[in-house]
Amino acid sequence: MTDISVVGPEDGEPTLSGPASVRIIEDGSTTAGRLGMAEIVLAPHADGPPQHRHREHDEGFYVVSGTVRFTSGEKSFDARARTLVMVPPGAPHTFANPGPEPAIMLNTFTPDLYVQYFRDLRDLTSGGQPPSPPQIAEVMARYATEPAG
Repeated sequence: MTDISVVGPEDGEPTLSGPASVRIIEDGSTTAGRLGMAEIVLAPHADGPPQHRHREHDEGFYVVSGTVRFTSGEKSFDARARTLVMVPPGAPHTFANPGPEPAIMLNTFTPDLYVQYFRDLRDLTSGGQPPSPPQIAEVMARYATEPAG
């Protein structure tokens, strides 16, 4: 018999903290790598990652609370709570929180390829310094992702 996985609000694996905090809530171990999930909390007026493209996985963002500004290429739009944004492979994208309140998103990766990216970023920031854009690009490249610029 297969067991279910339950991840409570205090569980999961924190990977990033700061203006954007990330908590891995499914690392692919329950789904045989088919799905990874994270919770992202964006501080008020926080920027997200540089605009980028994934080659080998879909990424989904479900806005739980607040408003998140998504940018794809030259187009931007604000996604309010209860909005789903799906990003297929090859689509440029980034996000930010333009508002005065924190924004919370549920983030999915199919397959779970990108979960390890957040762990690698955590390791880069363990010394207390944020990673540089070239360091971020190098980590992204490990997971079939590149800057969109």
